[in-house]
Amino acid sequence: MHYLDHAATTPVPMEVVQAMMDVLTHQYGNPSAQYPMGQEAKLMVDRCRATVAAALGCKPERLYFTSCGTESDNWAIQAAVWHGRHVGRHIITTSVEHSAILQPCKLLEQQGYEVTYLKPDRTGHVTVEQVENALREDTVLISMMLVNNETGCIFPVAETAALLREKKSRALLHCDAVQGFLKVPCDPVGWGVDMMSLSAHKIGGPKGIGALYIAESFRNPRPLLPGGGQESGLRSGTEATAQIAGFARAVELRLENWEEKTAKMAELKADCREKLLSIPTMVEVGRGEAPHILSLSLPGYPSANIVTDLGQKGICISAGSACHKGKTSHVVSALGLDKRTAAGVIRLSFGPETTKEDIDAAYEALREHKEKRFAML
Repeated sequence: MHYLDHAATTPVPMEVVQAMMDVLTHQYGNPSAQYPMGQEAKLMVDRCRATVAAALGCKPERLYFTSCGTESDNWAIQAAVWHGRHVGRHIITTSVEHSAILQPCKLLEQQGYEVTYLKPDRTGHVTVEQVENALREDTVLISMMLVNNETGCIFPVAETAALLREKKSRALLHCDAVQGFLKVPCDPVGWGVDMMSLSAHKIGGPKGIGALYIAESFRNPRPLLPGGGQESGLRSGTEATAQIAGFARAVELRLENWEEKTAKMAELKADCREKLLSIPTMVEVGRGEAPHILSLSLPGYPSANIVTDLGQKGICISAGSACHKGKTSHVVSALGLDKRTAAGVIRLSFGPETTKEDIDAAYEALREHKEKRFAML
């Protein structure tokens, strides 16, 4: 099998599986329990929190475990609007955010909030100037992803944080870093970001565990789940100790030779881009800088058919959400592509395990698909 869909989810290394198994079989105590097994579990959670926090460059007490990136995003939005309830009811985000941001914003619009959606240019980028033009006195939240999950474009998060400081804005800045963490530079403390969302299964960790960074300057954030008081009283519920252990071990593995791994992904992406663009009529979608995501299109060739055809040959790529229930994805729509190009969008995404053989297999399969099938649109 040739797996080229790392932006969707990632393979879990055996070291991560073993770390989780050790917890499930030997350290399965409830971290809230006072007897030794429970306290051992608590210490394990503390160590894992410190590991993930160190990779993010923040203090362990500023990192809160959640069940996934979607939960982290929802919590950030809820906390921000509650915090700014006496400031205003205006939110700024981009039109190409993950649905975990866009759908909560739609719900807030139904409650009387005004949301400004910044549109990217044809390369897939938004600018800090767009943020500045949209910023108002009553803005309570700016939510901007670090890396777009479909195009791989990197957004100006650090520049936006600097803008808010310059303007002395009372708005909070949230960054969805699910696709960026341990793939591109990520420094919420240095940048001055108020909240940042993470997810383990995008970096070789298990599904079912994520995290939210909350800056020290954001005092008294509203709890997401009141209850037993776990996660410093902000996100109650018995800790998912095995998933937490897997998250931390995945972080450790990704950090080993991180620069070398990132350079390898970037090299494979460049090689893949060159090969695939040599296929007649193939075009690039957006100009993503992230080393692990490449978005392309075969105009007139439906992406669903391409994905199915390659899947039967053991090659896993994605339609990039370009054809969800027959509808073009909101990201593709925002780029202003014509109908034929939009319908043919595919995404290839890479990880540390990706090889040149994977790239070559995808190239041959796509070339063959193009030669053997007529354009349908």
